Amino acid sequence: MQTELSNALGVEHAVFGFTPFPAVAAAITRAGGFGVLGAVRYTAPGELARDLDWMQEHTDGLPYGLDVVMPAKKVEAPDKQTLTEADVEAMIPEEHRRFVTEILDKYHVPQLAEGEASGWRITGWMEQVARTQLDVAFDYPIKLLANALGSPPPDVVRRAHDHGILVAALAGSPRHARHHKAAGIDIVVAQGYEAGGHTGEIATMVLTPEVVAAVDPLPVLAAGGIGTGEQIAAGLALGAQGVWLGSLWLTTEEAELHSRRLTAKLLAAGPGDTVRSRALTGKPARQLRTDWTDAWDDPSGPGPLPMPLQGLLVAEANSRIQRHEVEPLLGTPVGQIVGRMTSERSVQAVFDDLTRGFERAIDRINRIAGRSQP
Repeated sequence: MQTELSNALGVEHAVFGFTPFPAVAAAITRAGGFGVLGAVRYTAPGELARDLDWMQEHTDGLPYGLDVVMPAKKVEAPDKQTLTEADVEAMIPEEHRRFVTEILDKYHVPQLAEGEASGWRITGWMEQVARTQLDVAFDYPIKLLANALGSPPPDVVRRAHDHGILVAALAGSPRHARHHKAAGIDIVVAQGYEAGGHTGEIATMVLTPEVVAAVDPLPVLAAGGIGTGEQIAAGLALGAQGVWLGSLWLTTEEAELHSRRLTAKLLAAGPGDTVRSRALTGKPARQLRTDWTDAWDDPSGPGPLPMPLQGLLVAEANSRIQRHEVEPLLGTPVGQIVGRMTSERSVQAVFDDLTRGFERAIDRINRIAGRSQP
């Protein structure tokens, strides 16, 4: 599974693995792929530095990258001044706060213990937080900086290039991809509708070749609904120079979900058990369908707020749901490939399976083309 891009980056397989868990990212890199650590959950620079130190110690000198979230569109003050977290909190309507309380009361979700932090507050969706993450990251030998929501600001692209770091951006349409190319992005990730997390409305099979044509000669990674070696072969056949996998790692042994009930829900879910909902962040993001997503998508309710208001609004509620494993409400971002995630395996075992599937697909194509070896 080698391409011009994987060779340029010095990795054995053209498999880019996005994950919020350092142990998974490091294992992806050690297995011959390219691990990409998601930074959005880090609210303090010291936390990110600690985990990047750990990555340095556990990647055997092999390359890895970092994914940040810098929304192209964001909530701003009327005078365009930078908003603090408190400023954004003050913009949340009381009606929405009451709605959250009603859902939690309906399902008897316990409070957090006294003094227990509410956990991840999704402040990483705010540009100034992402910039503090970059101030830390640029002190480490990362080889790739990816942005999940549009092209990073021009000064960020310049800083990355000055450090010899390639910049990638996710695109859900050819129009987005052309914008990335004009912004000086090095790699475009064509993320289809099937993917977990934030997605557009075009399926991977349609999107990938259109993005390849739109940004030629930039390398493209295919993403969304990919979780087998056969699908990797299909992505490369469509013109991609690699694949971007995220959901597949959630049920690996190295993942740190800290919830057996959530893991069990993922292992039992089929491809039809996900939904694109704005309930988590305010932007459409594919996730497990739960009573929580149903409540937010119900037209009789107030509806989700825009990013980052929604993320701040539901942060403590999500922490309570996860801490107490309230099963009807318990979910996570995940793509339609969840139907293939039926057992807990090591990252290396996943790579072994991907490699075997890729070889089967190539052999099959060679037989169809009359090129099979005796």
